[in-house]
Amino acid sequence: MKTLLPTSTAGSLPKPSWLAQPETLWSPWKLQGDELIEGKQDALRLSLQEQQQAGIDIVGDGEQSRQHFVTTFIEHLSGVDFTQRETVRIRDRYDASVPTVVGDVSRQKPVFVEDAKFLRKQTTQPIKWALPGPMTMIDTLYDGHYKSREKLAWEFAKILNQEAKELEATGVDIIQFDEPAFNVFFDEVNGWGIATLERAREGLKCETAVHICYGYGIKANTEWKKTLGSEWRQYEEIFPKLQKSNIDIISLECHNSRVPMELLELIRGKKVMVGAIDVATNTIETPEEVANTLRKALQFVDADKLCPCTNCGMAPLSRQVALGKLKALSAGAEIVRQELAGL
Repeated sequence: MKTLLPTSTAGSLPKPSWLAQPETLWSPWKLQGDELIEGKQDALRLSLQEQQQAGIDIVGDGEQSRQHFVTTFIEHLSGVDFTQRETVRIRDRYDASVPTVVGDVSRQKPVFVEDAKFLRKQTTQPIKWALPGPMTMIDTLYDGHYKSREKLAWEFAKILNQEAKELEATGVDIIQFDEPAFNVFFDEVNGWGIATLERAREGLKCETAVHICYGYGIKANTEWKKTLGSEWRQYEEIFPKLQKSNIDIISLECHNSRVPMELLELIRGKKVMVGAIDVATNTIETPEEVANTLRKALQFVDADKLCPCTNCGMAPLSRQVALGKLKALSAGAEIVRQELAGL
């Protein structure tokens, strides 16, 4: 029987303290060599167990084998020099030292395929695997070679498509492309961003999702949110074209945000991963708070297309807080399931 309101996470979950420094993005590994490989697998198993303990329906790897949702993928590509660094403005929000594109980018070997095979062996539940989207990848680099954001995005789309097809072959049920940059560069998104995203998912038979949020709960993002006014209408710029795209699922931020819920009407017909957990606070939501967010979303999303989710990844949070939030997500979804069943 198909689960109504299947729960999921946006992607990352906190790493155990023996693998990397907790509550820190880009935290260096504490292990090396074979110990690191084994440690990542242990962490993946632990992350899966905590998702299952919390009652999450569509599980993931918690991104335990990567330091960062974008750069870890790029590290495995040729044409990018991580020693040659430049300072760029990330998503028009904050400055960061980033690697440089020095030649044609290409993928010499699979990046996450072995990790996905390992996860698939651990569970019979549906699996979602996150990859960075083309536009967010180009926004995390200095391009000293193509000198064109669009050209580089198309190259990354081809590479992502290669990886996605191999992930699908391992038994991954949903491939999610993370595109927080879609909430910033609206003209580019509508001009070629969605087209490159469709190129990345070309030929896939599994479901595909795009995750568009307002970012991790880090200072640069929370400060930016304060400048956005009483209503966050960024989704309004891109949803009409996304609704016509061949992406199956749209994942977005809702709880404790100022996103007008009626914007979901613009993607009517798509499956929607509704962010019902705020990742920018250590306060654990009550099941009723989660349920209330889902009830509001159900005014604009058909029940069979609504998937309760987190607003974004939870890597910067403590494991205890993240687990509490996942349990609240499951409990809140169950409240609404019971209501829909008339129980």
